[in-house]
Amino acid sequence: MFGRSLYAVFAVVTLATACGGGQESYASVVDKAKNAKKLVIGVKADQPGLGLRTPNGDFSGFDIEVATYVAKQLGVEAKDITWKETVSANREAFIEQGQVDMVVATYSITDARKQKVSFAGPYFVAGQDLLVRAADAALTGPEALNGKKLCSVAGSTPAQKVKSEYAKEVQLQEERTYSACVDRVLGGQLDAITTDDVILAGYAAQHAGKLKVVGKPFSTEKYGIGLKKDDTAGRKAVNDALEKMFSDGSWTKALQASVGSSGFALPQAPKLERY
Repeated sequence: MFGRSLYAVFAVVTLATACGGGQESYASVVDKAKNAKKLVIGVKADQPGLGLRTPNGDFSGFDIEVATYVAKQLGVEAKDITWKETVSANREAFIEQGQVDMVVATYSITDARKQKVSFAGPYFVAGQDLLVRAADAALTGPEALNGKKLCSVAGSTPAQKVKSEYAKEVQLQEERTYSACVDRVLGGQLDAITTDDVILAGYAAQHAGKLKVVGKPFSTEKYGIGLKKDDTAGRKAVNDALEKMFSDGSWTKALQASVGSSGFALPQAPKLERY
């Protein structure tokens, strides 16, 4: 009887470990990549040229290319990556809860976010801009938004920056995704979308002749790869992978293939900020 009870307890513990271990079973993303040979990576699913779910269920875009390259350097093949859709509002939570091993999702590095997660990078530096209807000649910059309706997404900060620094009378509208903002601007219910220029360029290319990027960036947004807080080994390994991507030409090739057709002026690879 005692033996059977002990066996039952052992079975329960083993099952719990197998089912719930996941991210918590590994001290670093490096350990998981090395031992499990699998990674779960959080990405956007509705950003053309950056992170987009295709009709057949695959993901494409610059963020996907960066994530795939980094995973390969850590020892994980593309076929062994599980892509998990994230939105701006749940990126920190997904990392903290272990739902993903890393986030590569136009994720700007900020001091506030560093309190919750670690960042490698930046792997891209963007600038905040506006996306408006192609025929709209009045919206020439953030200062022209007073009395207008401006869209951004929950969990992102660009719209609040416009209100606090440029147009105090702008009407802010939050949507869950940027694609929802795009639909409302195209439909005439809202006037503009604000976020990073490279994101907006993807939408402008997707709706050629209907939308345009104003082209006057007014901030600097450094995209990083989000990792579990205090994963020092993981941060170093991912930075090393990015350094190699910059130097061997893969970064430029991926950027050109992803957003080059939009007319967006391709920048040089950024300088990593190791900390």
